[in-house]
Order: sequence, then structure tokens, then C-alpha cells
Amino acid sequence: MTYAFQVTQKGPLNIAWLEDFDSLNQSILKAYDREAQGQFSRHSHLELGRYENTYIDISAIPEFQPLADAVKHTAQTLLQQTELKMGFWFNAMQPGDKTARHNHDEEDELLSCVYYITVPQNSGDLLLFDCDETLRVTPEAGKLVLFSPKLAHAVEENRSDQQRLSVAFNFGLAAS
Repeated sequence: MTYAFQVTQKGPLNIAWLEDFDSLNQSILKAYDREAQGQFSRHSHLELGRYENTYIDISAIPEFQPLADAVKHTAQTLLQQTELKMGFWFNAMQPGDKTARHNHDEEDELLSCVYYITVPQNSGDLLLFDCDETLRVTPEAGKLVLFSPKLAHAVEENRSDQQRLSVAFNFGLAAS
């Protein structure tokens, strides 16, 4: 099945929605649970007592490919670039976890985004810091938030009693 996002702009952000995301998200969640500690995964960014990023080789999670394709197509449309490289990682936030303020302006990224797979109530808003303004985005399953990699952001504490799972993406120009 092919998926497509419906995008709207809200200031420095683009918010996109994926229709009929339930079965796709359940499939990705099962693949994540199967592979998060597998031989094709690695963990990085030990911050605030947890590894924030879980990288899983896409060949180990074919269930993820339709989402990756839809997000990449959305990035190509927004950036008006067809040749993009994509990096992605999962972020599993357990109760009590939060993500410290940071940005993704490390290399040649053009666009950062986060897609929400499972989102219990009170699992922490995404905060984006734009000059003197703090933008607050409440996560929802099926929502994709796209923003500049230069924009500092953080995630509030997960105050639910369940894991929240999202996947983050960075896009840059493909090497020619």
C-alpha cells in the first residue's frame, strides 16, 4: 500500500497527517519490538540516563519502508529536491523519560521531522524554540512534524504509564 501525507504549514513548522495509519503503525511497532535489541540495531546519545536513539537497518524492518517512502516523498516536495539522502532513528520514551534541548544542524541536513507511532496521553509535548517563542506540538499517532534542523527542540517528560514511540528523520542532499 502507498501512503501520502496531507501537509499544512503552521509558522516555521509543517504539520502533516497520514490517513489510515493504524495498521501501518501497528506493523511498525511490532517490527520495532522485534528488532530494537537485534543484531541490526545500535543505540546512541546516552542523555538523561537513557539512550535516546535506536538505529535499525531498514533491511531488518521491511514493515517500515512504506512510511519511509511517504516521509521522503513529503520531504522531496517541501524541499523541491528529488535527490535526498535520509537518516532515521526510533525514539522510545518510557515513563519519566524526556529529551534535552538540541538541534540537528550538524552536517548538511536540510529538513528534520518526527513521526508519531504510539502516543499515550500525557506522554510529553514537542517543544520547538524559535527566537523568543516556544512552539508547543502535542504528539498524536499518525502526525508528522517537519522543521528546520537549526531549530532547537526538546520533549517534555513522559508522564504517562506507557512507552511513547516515534521515529525521527533527517534529510540532506544526496551525494552526486
